[in-house]
Amino acid sequence: MAAHRKSRRSSVGGHTVRTAATIALAGAATATGFDGTGHAEPQLTPTQVKAKVDQLYQEAEAATEKYNGAKERAEAAETRLGTLRDEAARRTEQLNEARDALGTIAAAQYRGAGLDPAMQLAFTDDPDRYLDSAEFVERAGSRQATSVANVRRQLREIEQLRGAAHIELTSLKSRQAELQRHKKTITGKLGAARRLMSQLPAGERAGSGGDRASRDTTGAREELTAPGAATEGAPNSRAAAAVSYAYAKLGSPYVWGATGPDAFDCSGLVQAAYRSAGISLPRTTYAQIDAGQRVARSELLPGDLVFFYSGITHVGLYIGDGRMIHAPNPSAPVREAPIDEMPYAGATRVV
Repeated sequence: MAAHRKSRRSSVGGHTVRTAATIALAGAATATGFDGTGHAEPQLTPTQVKAKVDQLYQEAEAATEKYNGAKERAEAAETRLGTLRDEAARRTEQLNEARDALGTIAAAQYRGAGLDPAMQLAFTDDPDRYLDSAEFVERAGSRQATSVANVRRQLREIEQLRGAAHIELTSLKSRQAELQRHKKTITGKLGAARRLMSQLPAGERAGSGGDRASRDTTGAREELTAPGAATEGAPNSRAAAAVSYAYAKLGSPYVWGATGPDAFDCSGLVQAAYRSAGISLPRTTYAQIDAGQRVARSELLPGDLVFFYSGITHVGLYIGDGRMIHAPNPSAPVREAPIDEMPYAGATRVV
């Protein structure tokens, strides 16, 4: 038994680092949900880890675009809700003034016993029914028929406004729940990517998430063009201004959901670039691709929007010579990159 225990300690001691890393890496890979079985995967090579990290970043970016779209819809619903509430308040104030005036008229004509019609109108739970009642019509007189109809119309309009506001409130709550779901997906994907990368030695962590192009970019700008030369090839002054903006933002961090001025996600960078040129683009990649005229890859000019992946989940700003400026993912800042580093999906020229 003693010999057996010594043998186990020797085996573990000789392979502690490698075995622990293998277990941790396999556990992290399983946590990402790629195999869906809950069993540990075999030891992954750095290349395999980086491929999985790249996939996680792509999935996170797809969720980010869904988040951006849901956020845009939630903000629109919130704006509509505020407008409806403001209008309802304004109409209610007008209604109260009309009811007060009508009550005063009815009170002046009142000749019988009972509660003053103005007070009845003020305290009734169903003012519309009260206005229709024979008692009120008799007391108010036919001359006030127009005023009664006006008050009744205002009541109906206010109820319609309140109904529309209720619908918008329900929509807003749904959008907010959708935001939380997408946010959870994004943070889960990014967390899984960080855990995977943390298992690699420091020297192996570079090169994921498009960092191959980051290394290539260091000297590429000198080989390619200066920003001024890139803008000279743009189809119009607005495209040139967008390219200039993108150049000025090189090195800015990637933050999902960000639209500048100091951090961006991919569609946020493109939107901000054209906003600086006085053009309002949609917030999401799948809306931006329809925000202009489609152009063939062979006809690309600086300032064109270039899109990637079958789901149109990534976008960059073309700057010429087969290159773009884009916000890749949390592993790299805004940078130049070749457009063939990702599956190309199409291009749009903003007009």
